[in-house]
Amino acid sequence: MDIAVQQERIFSDTASSAGFESVALEIFRFQAAHCEPYRQYIGLLGIDPSSVSYTAEIPYLPVEFFKTRRIWSAPADSEPETVFTSSGTSGAETSRHYVASTALYDESFTRGFEYFYGPAGEWSIFALLPSYMERSGSSLVWMAERLQARNRACGGFYLYDHGKLTGELRKAAEKGEKILLIGVAFALLDYAEYLSAENIALELPEDAVVMETGGMKGRRREVSRETMHETLTRAFGVKTIHSEYGMTELLSQAYSSGGGLFRCPPWMRVSARDLQIPLRAAGEGEPGGLNVIDLANLWSCSFVAVQDRGIVYGDGSFRVLGRIEGAQLRGCNMLIE
Repeated sequence: MDIAVQQERIFSDTASSAGFESVALEIFRFQAAHCEPYRQYIGLLGIDPSSVSYTAEIPYLPVEFFKTRRIWSAPADSEPETVFTSSGTSGAETSRHYVASTALYDESFTRGFEYFYGPAGEWSIFALLPSYMERSGSSLVWMAERLQARNRACGGFYLYDHGKLTGELRKAAEKGEKILLIGVAFALLDYAEYLSAENIALELPEDAVVMETGGMKGRRREVSRETMHETLTRAFGVKTIHSEYGMTELLSQAYSSGGGLFRCPPWMRVSARDLQIPLRAAGEGEPGGLNVIDLANLWSCSFVAVQDRGIVYGDGSFRVLGRIEGAQLRGCNMLIE
């Protein structure tokens, strides 16, 4: 497989079902041969990669392998350009995603964001990601920093200085900037409480986007996404709350423009597996464990069985219902519906 050509095809040839199928199968065969943990896993399942003719037949690597093995499809003697790590919880083992090409990650998240929201340079991005900023190796911070860099007029990272954030948001609104306020769930709720306690009406413009990335990280009591979104819409004066679905083990993200219904960019697909028989697909519209194809994971593994439970619909959109019972909590876990 010509890797340079394949890397370009990830974004250029996946808009159609046939194109996605072709690119995904080529990447599967490449990774089945070059990613040792994936090759071993496929072998233990008794699956011959050459016999796989459709993406529906591709086995998914359990996401837990990112905690214990080097998931690496690049040349064995090469080194990663960076390593993304999950935040984890106290005492929990963290995932490590060895990234051979940061340029590929940059292209994936930029194209993915712009697929749903238009040119990143048109947005002033305000980030409330305190727990992620306070450690190294966050893929979310990496993404937010580089998206922010496309519009330096306004925006930035804000840890716990809610007063400064409020002032900067108001300045951006007065200038007519398109505003994106993105934050981990507990940080947005903390900010909402600050606004209420100070009796501040933020008055964001109508086209402003408030986006939560999930996760309480043990900082607050878990609440349903519906309850959280109701709280945030009142606090920020917006009609709906957007959401981002991503994780350390993936180099692409899905987005929801409201109601917790996520959609993927063309090079990413989500399906559901039967929780009792993981190699069997769940029925359309039935709850199951989520499987993700992320073709931007070219140099690691593009076929990952994650520990989230959800429902996938016929048009490819999906909802996240929470963690699979008994699964170790992930730092960026989505809220229970």
